[in-house]
Amino acid sequence: MAKNPAPTTAPRKVARDAGLPVRGETAELVLSKKLPKSTGAVIIAIFAGEDDTIELAGSTTLDSIFSDKQQAQILRQLEAVGATAKRNEITRVPGIEGVTSVIAVGLGKAEELDDETLRRATGSAARSLRGVEVAATTIGDLGLAAAVTGFGLGSYSFKGLRRETGEPESPAPSIHFLGGDKSEFVTAQVITESVIFARDLVNTPSSHLYPESYAVIAANEAAKHNLDVEILDEKQLEAAGYGGILAVGNGSSRKPRLLRLTWKGKKSAKSVALVGKGITFDTGGISLKPGANMDNMISDMGGSAAMIASIIAAARLNLRINVTATIPMAENMPSGDAFRPGDVITHYGGITSEILNTDAEGRLILADAIVRACEDNPDYLIDAATLTGAQLVALGIRTAGVMGTAEFRDRVALTGREVGEQAWAMPLPEELDEEITSPVADLRNVTNSRFAGMSAAGRYLQEFVADGVEWAHVDIAGPAYNTAGAYGYTPKRATGAPVRTFVELLSELAD
Repeated sequence: MAKNPAPTTAPRKVARDAGLPVRGETAELVLSKKLPKSTGAVIIAIFAGEDDTIELAGSTTLDSIFSDKQQAQILRQLEAVGATAKRNEITRVPGIEGVTSVIAVGLGKAEELDDETLRRATGSAARSLRGVEVAATTIGDLGLAAAVTGFGLGSYSFKGLRRETGEPESPAPSIHFLGGDKSEFVTAQVITESVIFARDLVNTPSSHLYPESYAVIAANEAAKHNLDVEILDEKQLEAAGYGGILAVGNGSSRKPRLLRLTWKGKKSAKSVALVGKGITFDTGGISLKPGANMDNMISDMGGSAAMIASIIAAARLNLRINVTATIPMAENMPSGDAFRPGDVITHYGGITSEILNTDAEGRLILADAIVRACEDNPDYLIDAATLTGAQLVALGIRTAGVMGTAEFRDRVALTGREVGEQAWAMPLPEELDEEITSPVADLRNVTNSRFAGMSAAGRYLQEFVADGVEWAHVDIAGPAYNTAGAYGYTPKRATGAPVRTFVELLSELAD
């Protein structure tokens, strides 16, 4: 693989006054030793017992708040209003001795409880807390990290840029976790905040988040946590030969950028390269998309948001691993300067691509970034992208497709399922080799077939991965942006997936 020399021009200076125009709102999560005096609601868990009975999830924390007699009274009240304890069921009854109400969260059968059940149930509970200023919960006794994640992510709401109406709004509550290990609590809180940051990036409209502003916003956040930052502008990209990023980005008046973030956790540790698709808006370019639902294309930078949030989480958690995120950013627009079907472009590193469809632009910018990331000789490389509609056809709106080197691909997919971010390993069939071969270039950016579109995109990207690098490509076209209704701890619009998968992987790979 031919490689161009690193740019000799200095990176752009970062404007220090740029940030997101608005942030989402979430509950304040607090680790407490005792019940706050102003508690408006206590959130407890209930299990489904035998013969349609229900049981309180007893614990030492619950016993420290309510006596046996009070617990029996709460159980009678729940039975009187028909609580069944089915998963995610929320039942509210009057409180006892200074507590306005008790909120019971159904978890199903006790023997079937797992972390994802707990996350989803507490997420549902968090969404029911509007109007409660201070809440306390005993559910952390069943799994503190899962409960923190569920409450934190489930309480998220994004107001956006709506004007102030003057009408009072219910603030997000503070939720006090009664007891638990502080280190576990803080780790879960950092990961939750990282997911929320990714959500905020994706939810920000393209009028405010475009390549230049996006690079600066991300760089400023990274700099707060002692990451090294580099931004290349369009002139520097041209000088270094980033033909994929430039081809996609030059059709817009808002020119492309390449952002590089580096966390140096330990000099002798393993190294991981993260690459994320940062298309801040995708019209399809000359191969214009239909107008219906094109507004959802503000989410086409979901892969980059996940990678930015993940490397910041690695820094905040002080993981003993070296991580570099290479983030190509562009806006895909039709204009007199836009690239065209039939063009041949030269990527960073020298590989050429024939363009058959300008709406298959994400893989073009990822290709450049993957080659650059491989120049750092990483042990592992993970790229994430809202890449293909074929992912949704194959796996639906909640399950990511994972391709790459067999062992690492399977590990990434398994990790996703373990943390509750559904993922499934997918093949890169050898017959696709001929499909991505062009008569006038090294590759073509799409095949002439409607079959195996997700795997074909992965097979294309494989050509840019250096030999010997363990690699996983994660297609999150569906999971990154929820166009259906909220469920569990997942809101409508940006989900923040798969940040938790990547942070868990980095934690496992760290020394």
